[in-house]
Amino acid sequence: MTFLVAIVGRPNVGKSTLFNRLVGKKLALVDDTPGVTRDRREGDGKLGDLRFSVLDTAGLEDADALSLQGRMRAQTDQAIRDADVVLFMVDARAGILPVDHEFANLVRESEKPVILLANKAEGRLGEQAAYDAFALGLGDPVSISAEHGEGMADLYEVLMPFSEQQDAFEEGQDGAGEGLEDLDNDDGAALEDGLVRPLRIAIIGRPNAGKSTLINRIIGDDRLLTGPEAGITRDSISVDWNWRDRSLKLFDTAGIRRKARVVEKLEKLSVSDALRAIRFSEVTVIVIDSLIPFEKQDLQLTDLVEKEGRAPVFALNKWDLVEDRQKTLTDLREKTTRLLPQIRGVPLVPVSGLHGDGLEKLLEACVSAHNVWNRRVVTAKLNRWFGTLTVRHPPPAIAGRRMKLRYITQIKSRPPHFVVFCSRPDVLPEAYKRYIVNSLRETFSLDGTPIRLSFRTSDNPYAGKAKKTR
Repeated sequence: MTFLVAIVGRPNVGKSTLFNRLVGKKLALVDDTPGVTRDRREGDGKLGDLRFSVLDTAGLEDADALSLQGRMRAQTDQAIRDADVVLFMVDARAGILPVDHEFANLVRESEKPVILLANKAEGRLGEQAAYDAFALGLGDPVSISAEHGEGMADLYEVLMPFSEQQDAFEEGQDGAGEGLEDLDNDDGAALEDGLVRPLRIAIIGRPNAGKSTLINRIIGDDRLLTGPEAGITRDSISVDWNWRDRSLKLFDTAGIRRKARVVEKLEKLSVSDALRAIRFSEVTVIVIDSLIPFEKQDLQLTDLVEKEGRAPVFALNKWDLVEDRQKTLTDLREKTTRLLPQIRGVPLVPVSGLHGDGLEKLLEACVSAHNVWNRRVVTAKLNRWFGTLTVRHPPPAIAGRRMKLRYITQIKSRPPHFVVFCSRPDVLPEAYKRYIVNSLRETFSLDGTPIRLSFRTSDNPYAGKAKKTR
């Protein structure tokens, strides 16, 4: 168990830059525009031999509780309540502003330990400006430069006592959990240390499709910022959750618009972060607005998921607003088969993020899609099927020469990847390749998952050898 550190302060003082430095990765989006961070993001911090959890938060602003800034402020207030220690950051270059005094009183009233950080204090000018932070009454400021890594040794010194307190607490708790047995989990992928790897699920879709609301309803907490405004989510935020004794890691992502409409630098960063979440996921839930389903962008996102080799699941959100549900569901299934033949059989799950309908079925579909994505087929079964397939429907003759399809094997899963050894792979028609893939999908119950199919030629051991004469 580690202690939790929350980084707070007004907008554009460098909170996300310090967060990235502490976690050792560029997880949080960083830009000169104030107010980039909206949700609170958690990561595993490391400073020397110190290990702790660190929270990046939105900039503190004085706004109406119902406004977007007010809802962002509520997320930051929750981070302060959860934290063991608060890093209150100010901009040494800009000096101490009246709003800094106001929010210094806020963190003081929380009665949490507060460490005052004067950021951007590199150079002689920055060091002199850092002395102004004494006026906040939060103790001696720690002068740092989050961008250049200066002052990290001083930050280590002030954080060390909290690690020692946590170690002392854990020593007092030794033996408290004895007698508890580990739960079996056959569905999870085992790690080398015996733990179970969480199932990584990315939630993607167009802006305002209801992705954040859906995750909040699944976990039963207002963990993510939501509202009627489109494009609220910017960072890809991960949320850990246990469902039926199964560890899940849910990734909320920014809405992805058509590439031609993405012109602002900040939105490009958000979309890039969302695409990275897709690549690192195992199952990708594509959230579809049931009132305007399967627009061109939905199809492009699905095609992207297929190319990345992730297991797709469709969540038909806002299903509570659909009138003729049975007819609509039948039409959508027909449209999915017609528009997305490359991943035939993708599960369609009607849900309502607002009311919580269908969420159990959605998670069941995710686990089922993950199992198919991991499936391996025995080589003997594959070749028995393959022999029947080629006899019943042999490949066409090319330039008067019949192709020889020798055998097939599966070389990997996640997603299933098969290799066919044949005589002339470069001339095999695309239609026949699709025929093999569709037959694989139907015969071995690989519905809805991407299938990779490669063709190779066997080396002739006698090629290049002169014929012996007697």
